[in-house]
Amino acid sequence: MRQVSMLNVFYAVLFLSLLPIAALAESDPGEEGATLAANLGIPLPPIAPERGGGEGQGPFDRLVIDRVMLVDGLGSPPRGPVSIVIEQDTIVAITSRPPAPIDNEIRLDGRGKTALPGFVDAHVHIGNPLQGLAGPITPPEYVFKLWLAHGITTVRDVGSVMGLDWTVKHAELSDAGAIVAPRIIPYAMFPGASGTGIGGVVTADQPAREWVRAVKRKGAKGVKLRGGTREALSAVYDETQRQGMGTASHHDQNGVYDMNVLDSARLGLDSMEHWYGLPEAMFTDRTIQHYPADYNYSDEQWRFGEAGNLWLQSADPGSTTWNDTIAELVALDFTLVPTFTIYEANRDVMRARTAEWHEQYTWPALATFFQPDPHLHGSYHFDWTTTHEVAWRHNFTRWMRFVNDFKNAGGRVAAGSDAGFIYKVYGFAFIRELEPLQEAGFHPLEVIQAATRNGAELLGLADTVGSIAPGKSADILLVDGNPVANFKRLYGTGHMYLDRETGELGRVGGVDTTISRGVVYDAKALLADVGQMVADARGQEEATPVTGATADH
Repeated sequence: MRQVSMLNVFYAVLFLSLLPIAALAESDPGEEGATLAANLGIPLPPIAPERGGGEGQGPFDRLVIDRVMLVDGLGSPPRGPVSIVIEQDTIVAITSRPPAPIDNEIRLDGRGKTALPGFVDAHVHIGNPLQGLAGPITPPEYVFKLWLAHGITTVRDVGSVMGLDWTVKHAELSDAGAIVAPRIIPYAMFPGASGTGIGGVVTADQPAREWVRAVKRKGAKGVKLRGGTREALSAVYDETQRQGMGTASHHDQNGVYDMNVLDSARLGLDSMEHWYGLPEAMFTDRTIQHYPADYNYSDEQWRFGEAGNLWLQSADPGSTTWNDTIAELVALDFTLVPTFTIYEANRDVMRARTAEWHEQYTWPALATFFQPDPHLHGSYHFDWTTTHEVAWRHNFTRWMRFVNDFKNAGGRVAAGSDAGFIYKVYGFAFIRELEPLQEAGFHPLEVIQAATRNGAELLGLADTVGSIAPGKSADILLVDGNPVANFKRLYGTGHMYLDRETGELGRVGGVDTTISRGVVYDAKALLADVGQMVADARGQEEATPVTGATADH
């Protein structure tokens, strides 16, 4: 454990646990997280290494995927076999018969496989400086390879908390094909707070507009918000629309009384993250969540424990308030990014803690970061009880009902993972997000739309990614078997399967091939690279003496 003082930990949690007091006066716009990490002596990992000669092949003059089943992401049922013809980084044809071979083309045998559009993870953090309090931060190479190994070819980094310059640099290198990485859409974290006036916090109209323009110049494609004064937030929503930038908001409980989801959506917010601010927008017999008298938001077990009681304080499913809220959000072309997976530990912490991929693929310091610790964000299961879990199961029931009703009314729902917290590992967490979406009532094809086309629409990339169709970018994943029948086939660890004819028990599935902008990656080789990185990191950890924490930590 890194040796730090209690005061430094307090300030780190204040910013990097994403509480609203989130900026230092000496920080450049978008660099607040990197600046605070530097002040705490937490080194950020270096830029991802250049793509090696054996890491991905292509783009090719002509690449043909032959005899594959197709799930196109457009809502069409699976069909096939078809052949998908790719030239350089673009899909040019989908044919029912294999095209005649030509010189210098590459052919992939798709028999027994299904092709899906590359996944769009609409809520990610490439890294989190707070991990540095538990050990070396996950290197970007580790994160990127886990994403590509699970077919994720586009991500939206909501906040760029590792520093906007650091994140934009990776986005540029990825666009150039210089590193092994998906397409990266960087959003900057707005340093707003509800009237605190603490140094560096933006609370007024003109400074908010200047901040938006500054982060756009640095390469931000959008802005992530958590709270702030109404004046500043209104300015951000207006200015981002003027600048052609996207917006995402986690409606922090410290500011939701002044600005809930409906308030933000009316001002122009594109997407709400998680679910905070939505039940509060539908209160009918109160205006503030029922907090116990001794509640302390800064104690995260209190925070997340009481959050599990929130949906039952809101309007009943199917009520006028419920239906009117859905109708208004749909009319505003709003998007929900529920990130069900990141809260699953709250309804079954043992399942999340013992997921089968942790042993081989969880970065050692990340595993430490997940363990209960009141100084680390998301590490709050100090004394998590059956009562907590039962409350959260009821919470999920209401929450899922709203998301499904919203989808059925024509609303857009996109898939996001928020991995790197609460026992959730990059790549694996996104695939897990597909399963609770189906649990909520989505048909598997609707789930795939949420994971592909809907995310692309949210990011303004629907003309480029999100479906398999002529003219679209060659972002495709291939998996053995039929993932529409069983999303577990998409996990890197595969699906346990008993062949009842032979009596053999084994693993099936796992993404076989990921094609990102025409570059063909062996997904299983990427996963093997990650496994080796984890093994090497564990070896280094065992060889390095552990420094004890200070007494006040």
